[in-house]
Order: sequence, then structure tokens, then C-alpha cells
Amino acid sequence: MLDIPLSPRRRRASRRSALALTAALLTTGLLSWPGAQRAQAAPTAFVHPGVTVSRAQLDFARGKVLAGVQPWKSAYDQMAASPYAGLSRTAKPRAVVECGPYSHPDHGCTDEREDAIAAYTDALAWYVTRDDRYAKKAIELMDAWSATLTDHTDSNAPLQAAWAGASWAKAAELIKYTYTGTWADSGRFATLLRTVYLPEVINGSRSNGNWELTMMEAAVGISVFLEDEASYDSAMARFRTRTAAYVYLSSDGALPKTVPSQNLNTRDKIVSYWQGQSTFVTGLTQETCRDFTHTGYGISAISHVAETSRIQGRDLYGTDVGERLRQALGFQSTYELGAAVPSWLCGGSLKLGLGPVTEVGYNALHNRLGIAMPNTRTLTERNRPAGTDNLFVAWETLTDGDNPN
Repeated sequence: MLDIPLSPRRRRASRRSALALTAALLTTGLLSWPGAQRAQAAPTAFVHPGVTVSRAQLDFARGKVLAGVQPWKSAYDQMAASPYAGLSRTAKPRAVVECGPYSHPDHGCTDEREDAIAAYTDALAWYVTRDDRYAKKAIELMDAWSATLTDHTDSNAPLQAAWAGASWAKAAELIKYTYTGTWADSGRFATLLRTVYLPEVINGSRSNGNWELTMMEAAVGISVFLEDEASYDSAMARFRTRTAAYVYLSSDGALPKTVPSQNLNTRDKIVSYWQGQSTFVTGLTQETCRDFTHTGYGISAISHVAETSRIQGRDLYGTDVGERLRQALGFQSTYELGAAVPSWLCGGSLKLGLGPVTEVGYNALHNRLGIAMPNTRTLTERNRPAGTDNLFVAWETLTDGDNPN
């Protein structure tokens, strides 16, 4: 039989059908993802704003900025001076965003990600300053895309939808639940998240772990905004399974855990998937030997989902998720700070560049729980104020730096 690609309309319909079936099976209890636990259950009532950052966290950060206290003041100034906060920004939406490997081709990929980060940036600026112009700019960006976008295509479509979807969800959450003005087309934006983004990310990926972790971050954030319990539970269960397969702990045994659907059923297959690394030590990630930049994406997504879950009333920091996050941060921070690389680790050579991804996990585990994390602390404080990776991480010294809430 010829492998004839589906049209964009039929592909979207197929994804929506699969999502609807999954949601129905989860709701009736006939389906559960591997690793599903009670800690993943959706809250009885969703907390808003509640995607990655809470109202209490925002109020703390706002108070520090207005009082001129560091590092929050410099973190806000950095954000406000960035192009993402520019009030003259013009949205660049398109009906179909086409993204190949490493965004080649880039038909709307960069524009979509940057508009989504800009919307989140404007939402944060609104909250700190109460200047309506920022809220209206965030709404303008979201409205432009919700009136235009219908699909993501090419090989990077799921990852692109995850990167943009994660930022859109945070922006929409802040505007809908904190802005005192009118967002007339918020329902249309919710429809965009439900019909274009959620079907693209909810069923996960068999690619490198940062893909699925970021996809679940987007799925969790969108589910909170939509108050979609079934999708929230589905994403959380898949997130737990992938996190366990992404960060190795010695308690896992001789080999790392795997995602059942990937059929990594031999040592050779596992070693190949772990970038050729055959010695497994606590804190090593599936992409450590690829490069620290992609590893940082995975670590960041783990911290973001854990933070959202905490805000929603299910604290994962005291579970294996928190332990894997702590160990991954510590392991990568040690080498990012310049420690000598042993010959058994990635052939004695690492590609550094972790990115601005340590604030959320460090704050949760060290500041709230009191866990000593000396290397992560040194790296976090050295990199302040943390900016943006221009993909889906943004301004986390401002929102999470030493934040007790």
C-alpha cells in the first residue's frame, strides 16, 4: 500500500480522534499510562494562575522589584529591556508552521516561538507594573495566532508545538486570571490550544527524552488552562515514566529505566540510546553525552512540570521526580563549572552549555526543602539574572529566584 500523507485537515481530525479516545479511556479507568500514581491525579479544582508560577510567587517577585531589591530588580530590568517586551512588536502568525530538523526549514518556527515568549514576557511585565499596555500587547499576540494558525507540519512539528505551547499556556494563564481588563477572544485562544497544540503533544514521542518531557510540559500547562482533567492525568503519567527513563539513579539497577514503547530491550540498544555511554552513575541523563544544551531542555521541563504539579496541590519534589531532578542538576552543574571530565564519561569530552535552567529546581529543592546543592547553587548564582533560551525558558530569576512561595 502506498504511504500517502494525510492532508492537514485529516491529520488534525485523526489527532483529535485519538485524543478523544485516550481521554475517554482514562476517564473510565480502562487505560492508564505506565508508572501512573495517585500523585498524578488532577486537582479537584484547578488553581489559577497555576502554570509554572503561582500568584504568591508573582506577588513576592513584584514586591521585590518595586522595592528595588536584587537580584529581582536586575532580573526585571533585563526582561524589560529585551526585544520580547517591546510594545511595538508585531505578531507574525501563519496558518501552517513548518519545522524540519533544527528548524530547517524554518517557516514560522522562530516567529511562533518568539511571539509566544513575548506574550509571556508581556504578561509578566503587566503583573509587575500594572501597565495595561503590556497586557493588551500579550492579548494582541495571542489573538493574532488564534485567528490564523491551523497546523504544525514536518518532522519537528511535535517539538515546535511543545516549545510554543508551553509559553502560550503560561501567558494565557496569567492574562486570563490576573488581568482586570477584557480579553474578548480568550475562548478562541482556548480552542487553538485544544485543537492545534494539545493533539500534537499529548501522545508523546519516541525521540530523545527532551522531546517528550517538553511535550508533557506543554500538555500539562494547556490542561491546566483548559481545566482538562483527563489530559492532565495522561500527561502527568507519561511525564513520570519519561522522567524515570531520562535521569539515572543507582537504585534503578545496572541499566537505566526505559519507556516501554521504545523497545529498548537489550543493553546494546540502551547504550546506543544513551549516546554511547556504557557506565551509568547517579545524575547522568540520557542526553548528557549528546550535549548539555539539550540536557538542559529536559531538566527544565522536569522542573516546570514539578512546579506546576506543586501549585496544583500534588507535590512531586518529595518523590523520585525530585530526587532525579536534584541529582541531574548537581551532576551537570559540576561539569558546567569546570570539573575535569573522567575518561569513562562521554569518552572524556563534554559539550557544555546548560542554559538558564537551574532556578526553578534549585529554589524548590534547596530553598524550600533545605537540601544542600552546592554546585547547583554556585552555577545558579553565577548565571543570575537568568534570561531566556529563546525556545521555552524565560526570566526564571525573576519568577523563582530565592522565592519562598
